Amino acid sequence: MSLVEARMFYRTEDGHGLPHNPFKAIITPRPIGWISTVDKDGRANLAPYSFFNGISDEPPMVMFASHASKEQRDELKDSVANIRDTGEFVVNIVSEALKDAMNISSGIYKRGDDEFIRAGLEKETARVVNTPIVKQAPAALECTLWKEITLPGGNIVVMGEVKGVHLNDAFVKDGVFDISRFKPLARLGYRDYSVVEEVFSLNRPYQD
Repeated sequence: MSLVEARMFYRTEDGHGLPHNPFKAIITPRPIGWISTVDKDGRANLAPYSFFNGISDEPPMVMFASHASKEQRDELKDSVANIRDTGEFVVNIVSEALKDAMNISSGIYKRGDDEFIRAGLEKETARVVNTPIVKQAPAALECTLWKEITLPGGNIVVMGEVKGVHLNDAFVKDGVFDISRFKPLARLGYRDYSVVEEVFSLNRPYQD
């Protein structure tokens, strides 16, 4: 029997019957949106989200999805709560060199705890929004809230319009932002991650 013929199927309403949910492993690799925000008192927060992506380039827009509440707490996640208060956030791009700092920032900490400090990261002042940037990040997107959507099950999608873009000059070569120089981190399934090390190009087929 070939691999194509051996296909498992399950209805999501019935469950998968496996030791771990394969859903996140199917949708891979996923870019990581390292979201920095501030609360209404000006305290910084930093957290990674792997349900993240760009959704438009003109105007440039991004989205990330968050669980409705903190694990083991009946509270709104800090990132979403802060964005509701301020209408602003920054997407910091995670390089391979920042994987450990990113992982530290994913911990469950009390509200108001500064993950920049916990992870040993420097803050850089944004130009458009009043939210700090991860100075070590190869790129960062300053965003304003466009819309929030609550999904079935209670998870929340935050969509933002990009108002400012930061690029580390070390990764711009011949006018191109060269991701192979900083190796962006990607989320796979379960507890697995990967880095982008090889890049190739494909030309679209010619059309009349």
